[in-house]
Amino acid sequence: MNLPVTSGDVRTVAPPPPAAPDPRRIAEAILAGFDRHYALFRYCAQRAKTLFENGDWRGIQRLNRDRIEYYDARVRECVARLERAFHAGALPDRVWQQVKQEYLPLLADHLQPECAETFFNSVSCKILRREYFNNDFIFVRPAVAADFLDSARPSYRAYYPRGLGLRRAVTQMLADFGLAAPYEDLPRDVRRLIAAGLREMRLHASPRIGGFQIEPDLQIQVLSTLFFRNKGAYAVGRIINANTIYPFAIPLLRSAAGEIYADTLLFSADDLATLFSFTRAYFLVDMDAPSAYVSFLRTLLPNKPKAELYTMIGLQKQGKTLFYRDFLDHLKHSQDRFVIAPGIKGMVMSVFTLPSYPYVFKVIKDRIAKDGMTRETVKRKYQLVKMHDRIGRMADTWEYSQVALPRERFDEAVIDELKALAPSLLEEHDGTIVIRHVYIERRMTPLNLFLQRASPMQLRHGVREYGNAIRELAAANIFPGDMLFKNFGVTRLGRIVFYDYDEIQPMTEMHFRRIPPAPNEEAEMSSEPWYAIGPNDVFPEEFRHFLLGDPRVREIFLASHAELLDADWWERCRAGAQRGRIEDIFPYDPAKRFAANDALLAPAGGEAGQT
Repeated sequence: MNLPVTSGDVRTVAPPPPAAPDPRRIAEAILAGFDRHYALFRYCAQRAKTLFENGDWRGIQRLNRDRIEYYDARVRECVARLERAFHAGALPDRVWQQVKQEYLPLLADHLQPECAETFFNSVSCKILRREYFNNDFIFVRPAVAADFLDSARPSYRAYYPRGLGLRRAVTQMLADFGLAAPYEDLPRDVRRLIAAGLREMRLHASPRIGGFQIEPDLQIQVLSTLFFRNKGAYAVGRIINANTIYPFAIPLLRSAAGEIYADTLLFSADDLATLFSFTRAYFLVDMDAPSAYVSFLRTLLPNKPKAELYTMIGLQKQGKTLFYRDFLDHLKHSQDRFVIAPGIKGMVMSVFTLPSYPYVFKVIKDRIAKDGMTRETVKRKYQLVKMHDRIGRMADTWEYSQVALPRERFDEAVIDELKALAPSLLEEHDGTIVIRHVYIERRMTPLNLFLQRASPMQLRHGVREYGNAIRELAAANIFPGDMLFKNFGVTRLGRIVFYDYDEIQPMTEMHFRRIPPAPNEEAEMSSEPWYAIGPNDVFPEEFRHFLLGDPRVREIFLASHAELLDADWWERCRAGAQRGRIEDIFPYDPAKRFAANDALLAPAGGEAGQT
């Protein structure tokens, strides 16, 4: 009841208190924000198809780079709308609990419910600015099952060679992708793919069950849309013969004449693991129901976590959510402690790991013993890598804030180091350690440790791959800066990957020089250089002094990569990047290419480093 208020001779009525916003309307507004984000996400993949057909490689790279920022932009956009319409930041806790309850029914028939939950969490945390321990207002665990979702248009198509015939089935499979560009020679590609597929199936057949034979139920299943990245479009699928699943991927490339051709057939789990590696750029792929794609991919790559698969298909925020859920589950089911990561300590990061979990945790130090290097500088470098094409040579990272971990799971040496080197990023609350900012990265064997205990064959492989990594980084317009072996890691498949980003710069910003002759003997013997050195000057001939101290390493390196000590080689790479040249860098062994065994097919491109 509103009572009249008297003010002198004027009688007024107090206005009623403002009505509380309808929680369902807030929930609907958040879901509308997500739907806008996912519509733009799909548009990027649809646009990539057109760019591929037109051979606009730079456009694809730009699209992939820009898409990474779309999610955060849509979250900010949604938060601003909620603040304007509902004064969301001032709402009481009970309203936000009701908003979460109202959000759930909206996801009942949604095709991306798991991603919509993650978007809800992002918006809620941005508005409420809650600490790590307040989980009443977010989806800590998935509330809607997405494992068996699919859209009206099935996520994959199936072809049955017994009815169609093998050649017709493969021809139809390629035609159904609807590329608006002609094939260079489709019958030739079909013959090659069938020959390679049958050869691989025979090689993988188990002799215990009578060897290989085509069964009546043989079928080819392929995901309905292509996976685009740089210069390649990939058909990803599986062949099912009796009870055996054979994973495959077909890289489709575009010739200089604008015609499409199948470059090779990738047919093993290792081939696909390399294609979907955490060291590569995310794919652009159009999906109604992303969970259906991930479920399909897991049958091809059963050892790759869902978190990494979501990340590789461009849904890195969902991958980040799943990774953290998996990590918390692992903590519940393990007992080991966080320890200092093996290897030489760096000047920028404090790095620790959980031995039973294949990742490292990297915390930026408060004080960095490098001129001009600050925490913000390091963050910019890591963001550069996130936005850049990693070409299989730079590790991707997940970036987290306010990470809460049980104090009892830490070795005291880790706590002591963090308190000494990064106290501003560390808190303790009731048996919990809170790290305000951390990068989480796939754990690899540091190259310096690998080379120390390598066999002669492993040593040759490691040194040659190290040089190949530097060459490909340079081709992708990346100068690593600090090229010491300790800054490179060895993956499960033996690839050498760079993972220390605080000194990376674009090749186009560098100046590669020869050391000029000394004017006299005294200058040559001096500990100070006799020549002027600019801030971005590099003298490649000096690399031998800090890289090639081991005679065994020096012999292998000079036999394979001597030109990496030559300033002229580096200048040619820099000049190519300045001209906008995009080099061909394949996410598979070039020896696997059909072109390697057929001189009639002119090579015309593969994946490329970003410039």
